[in-house]
Amino acid sequence: MRERTLRWDGCLNVRDLGGHATEDGGETLWGRVIRADSVDSLTDQGWETLTTHGVTTVVDLRNYDELADDSSRHVEVDVVHVPVLAEPDDPAWVEIRAVGRTGEDEIEAKATFYLEVVRRWSDKFAAAVAASAAARPGGVVIHCHSGKDRTGLVTALLLRLADVPTEAIAEDYSLSAGNLESRLLPWVEESADDEERARRTRMATSPAEAMSGVIEGLEAEHGSVARFLRLAGLDEETVTAARARLRE
Repeated sequence: MRERTLRWDGCLNVRDLGGHATEDGGETLWGRVIRADSVDSLTDQGWETLTTHGVTTVVDLRNYDELADDSSRHVEVDVVHVPVLAEPDDPAWVEIRAVGRTGEDEIEAKATFYLEVVRRWSDKFAAAVAASAAARPGGVVIHCHSGKDRTGLVTALLLRLADVPTEAIAEDYSLSAGNLESRLLPWVEESADDEERARRTRMATSPAEAMSGVIEGLEAEHGSVARFLRLAGLDEETVTAARARLRE
């Protein structure tokens, strides 16, 4: 049996999205979409493993300010930069963070925060899905910094388009916190005070119920993820091509 978890030297949170059972009795294709933390962390050996896996395109979801420290490494893959969030100084963040504090518990708060982000910048998330759809034949790596939040949301949209059940999508998302523990735990421990420690601890989690809440929320509002993406600006051909990334 093939393993979804991939060992790419330098990264901690890499998974192939193939092999997921779908609601119509099918299965997602292997080697077509891979989710990851920042591939800039890869060693030369890690990059070799990436290309051996058949990857031809990298879709980078990070903001422009996150690219400043990237190393210059020439690799024969296409890199498409599609930031899905506004820059940190955007005034919208004040409202979004306030909305994210309205949940009854931490899981609901995270789901509410995610939903507000996806609603507010639906065109950006749709553009990331479109970039995956337009990639040349081969595998597509989708990544942000940790491969948990932004990457989790974009890959959730793609998996739901491919008819993967919500529970399976949420379970995949939930794996990230454990994979990233060796990186996130020191970050939490470096907190300046108890309030900051609590904030970072919340940020480091990836509860399955939070991602379930996002998908269920979008489908309650729009009927389906496909319709959400069409309303966000994608035409039917692009939505179909995005689904075909993971399904024949």
